[in-house]
Amino acid sequence: MFRYVPLAALVIVAAPATAQQGDLAAVQRHLQGVTTMTAAFSQTDRTGKVLTGTLTWKQPGNIRFQYEKGVPLLIVAEGGALTFIDYSVRQVQRWPIRNSPLGVLLDPKRDITRFAKLVPGGADDRIVSVAARDPQHPEYGTITLVFVRNPAAPAGLMLQGWVALDSQNNRTTIRLSNQRFGVPVAANAFKWNDPRRSTARN
Repeated sequence: MFRYVPLAALVIVAAPATAQQGDLAAVQRHLQGVTTMTAAFSQTDRTGKVLTGTLTWKQPGNIRFQYEKGVPLLIVAEGGALTFIDYSVRQVQRWPIRNSPLGVLLDPKRDITRFAKLVPGGADDRIVSVAARDPQHPEYGTITLVFVRNPAAPAGLMLQGWVALDSQNNRTTIRLSNQRFGVPVAANAFKWNDPRRSTARN
C-alpha cells in the first residue's frame, strides 16, 4: 500500500505550548468538521514514482483513492478496514484502519493531542504541520499532515496533503488540489470489486 521515506527533515521541535494547543485543537476541529471531501491527488513513493487520481473522503472511516486510468490499483477504507487491491495480479490486502497512519484521518473522535505534535513551519505562519504517531504502537508508522490556513475550510484549515512513514522507513507523499467539502458522496462510493472472484475492475 503506501510506501514511505524517513522524515529526517521533519524532526519535531517543541513549539510554544499555547501555539501547540491552539493549532492542535484546530486540527482536531477540522477532522471533526469534515463530513465529505473530494480532491485530486498526486502520490509520490520512495523511488520518486508519481501516480495521480481522485480522492473521496467521508467521515467517519471512509476513504477511496481512485487512481488514474491505466493504473490497476485501488485503495479503499470502509467498515473499519483498509483494503489495497492490485487488479494486475488479483491480489487483495486488508488490515485494520487503526493499524495504518491513515487512522488519524479516519477516526475524528480520537484525541490527537495525546499522540500528535506540531512540526515547526519555518517563516510561513500560514502552514500548520502536525506529526502523529502512536507511541504504544510504533509499528503503525507516522503521518505528518500539512494544512494551510484558509477561512473557507473547516476550522480554518485546508488539508494540503501528508507524508506517511511506515515501520520500514518507506515514505509516500500525498499532495491534494481542488479540495471540495460537503459534496454529495454516493452510498456505494467505497465498494470495490474483488478480483479474486471476478475479472471485473473498479
